[in-house]
Amino acid sequence: MAFTYFFRDMQTLEMIRDYVIPELRSRRYIHIWDAGCAMGPEPYSLAIVLRENMGMIFRNVKIHATDIDNSNLFGDIIKDGIYPKEMVQRIPKPIFDNYFSPADEPDHFQISDEIRRSVDFTRHNLLDMKPIRSGLNLVLCKNVLLHFTEAERVEVMQMFYDSLDGGYFATEQTQKLPAELQGHFEPVVANAQLYRKINN
Repeated sequence: MAFTYFFRDMQTLEMIRDYVIPELRSRRYIHIWDAGCAMGPEPYSLAIVLRENMGMIFRNVKIHATDIDNSNLFGDIIKDGIYPKEMVQRIPKPIFDNYFSPADEPDHFQISDEIRRSVDFTRHNLLDMKPIRSGLNLVLCKNVLLHFTEAERVEVMQMFYDSLDGGYFATEQTQKLPAELQGHFEPVVANAQLYRKINN
């Protein structure tokens, strides 16, 4: 099970805050797919950023967190929202104080009910090429595509494109957009892997 922690990729979270959230505010319902969520720090970090910057509109947000989850543990971990100190210690203190409380187990902390309600976990294999739903506003997929072949990456990104209703796609810095998809997405900013869907 790969080790991860909260607010691991601040650049991506800040780009979503600056470029995606202003558009999401106008949506009645907001659906986000975090593909490859592992134990949940990534979708929960995203949920906290959305809550901090959207106010009461946040109640319209649903983050669909998925992973292949060979351990069969991720679902329970995400549902309970309880994490050890080493996974939450990088969170800025004001945010930590707002959204976390001590859990029953020593040196473990639980995320607030409001944030937990915004994230649903489903076991899912991206290589089945079946999106979790249509009409998505943002797809976040990091540290997953690098494990696929080039042909698989193209197919998976095409699936993301088809599942987006306009909207945005964010991936890791090392993952460049394949040439086959250049007409499907446009970069939002230079030197960062946040893309806006081009409706063809």
